[in-house]
Amino acid sequence: MLGKSKGSRISGGRAGRIAQRSQPPAENPCPPGQSGGQYRPLDEAGIIAIYQTSLRLLAELGMGEVPPVLEAQLLKCGARKAGERILFPREMVERIITVAAKEFVFHGRDASRSIHVGGNRVYFGTGGAAVQTLDIDTGGYRSSTLRDLYDFTRLQDTLTNVSWFTRCCVATDLPDIMDLDVNTVFALLKGTTKPVATSFTIAEHVAPIMRMVDIALGGDGASGLFHQTPFLKAHISPVISPMRYGEDAVAVTLACMEHGLPISCITAAQSGATAPATLAGFLAQSLAETLASLVMVNVFQPGYPMIFSNWPLVIDLRTGAFVGGGGEISVMNAASAQISNWLGLPSGVACSMTDAKAIDAQYGMEKGVSALAAGLAGGNLIYESSGMTASLLGASFEAFVLDDEMHSLIYRTLRGVEVNEDTLGFDAICDTVLNVGHFLGGSHTIAAMERDYFYPKLADRDAPVTWNEKGRSDAWGRARNAARHILATHHPQYLGTEVEARIRSEYNILLEV
Repeated sequence: MLGKSKGSRISGGRAGRIAQRSQPPAENPCPPGQSGGQYRPLDEAGIIAIYQTSLRLLAELGMGEVPPVLEAQLLKCGARKAGERILFPREMVERIITVAAKEFVFHGRDASRSIHVGGNRVYFGTGGAAVQTLDIDTGGYRSSTLRDLYDFTRLQDTLTNVSWFTRCCVATDLPDIMDLDVNTVFALLKGTTKPVATSFTIAEHVAPIMRMVDIALGGDGASGLFHQTPFLKAHISPVISPMRYGEDAVAVTLACMEHGLPISCITAAQSGATAPATLAGFLAQSLAETLASLVMVNVFQPGYPMIFSNWPLVIDLRTGAFVGGGGEISVMNAASAQISNWLGLPSGVACSMTDAKAIDAQYGMEKGVSALAAGLAGGNLIYESSGMTASLLGASFEAFVLDDEMHSLIYRTLRGVEVNEDTLGFDAICDTVLNVGHFLGGSHTIAAMERDYFYPKLADRDAPVTWNEKGRSDAWGRARNAARHILATHHPQYLGTEVEARIRSEYNILLEV
């Protein structure tokens, strides 16, 4: 006998149903941290072949230009010297992989914003070092400034899907490198309580900046408060392709480790230039180079929190120009995430590095393809994913808010389809068919609406006639209005007045707000 389900009954009349449908979902149907791994551009045999080739490269070719302090530690831990190069025996590399950190918490100053890195959990965040900003008023590019960096920081502070914030642009108005590094971190401290990341130009800058961080946490400059919840991560490229270390970057890495900063060791080879043009050969070399960073970190401190950031980059072989968007860079970053996860290491890859200068169809196409590929592949931390334009030369306020909405769609895709007695809806189907004959306004529908569906704020879903009546707005214009509203209304006060005054008295803080 067919039963009737109270869950499918309609109540409240048409006005009530419209009011109910207008309410925001009771909970976010697509939160960050969804599980990836559904997209596997490599089969098992391909992963093994790439991995074995990378081990062979490290064992037979090894690394060049190894700084003396690193060379001594590597030799102590099983490496061998062959002329000017250092060779890493296979068993040494595999031992390092075994002891390396597999998961860790990347803290926010606000504990509710901390993220658990590792496994198949996917988080979109930022990166980049754009030297130009797409001006929100003129629609043209100009040199990025410290004020732009702070404005980007407080803008993304309101965006759900930027799970951590790395400075996305360089304050080109600060020529002094110490002023640049200090003011970059100050802008992060002032503008957000999310997990954040920065770069250090030279190793000598790490200690004074970490003293400033301690003051920001309410310490005396040396209280060690940062070690309790390390919320600032360092982005470093200690390996320079092809197959050599960078002495300055190695020194920065060791300085950051002394102060307990989690690190992203980023390999950024370029196809056909600093790595093979073939995708498989590229992945083998780039994996070897990122493993060389992993070895470097773990011979000094086994299990140190490091993101295995293997970022395949592509150049246009016709011109030599960097290519931020396209099928090749999308599939290679997805493959990199797949390999890193196969090794059990916290993976870092890149996406959304569109070559488009405007917020246009090319922008949306390249970002959507690359971000979805990286997410489906299970990249743990997906860099460059918000705000970047012009092959990483530009950053855009409008792009940040549009990308945030795009990532909601991707998280919803990753979430997949939940199958259980309630979602199958047998009783609701029977009751609806035998009674009102449609599902509009039923409680089963309303529950699904609040639980399973994402409703965009920027994408236009109006009928053409309605869109025309509203002025024919485009995505760029809607995003511009949204970004302007955030910048006009969100002025966070994450540094107390006394703390900020002390920092300004002891450091050359040039940000005026």
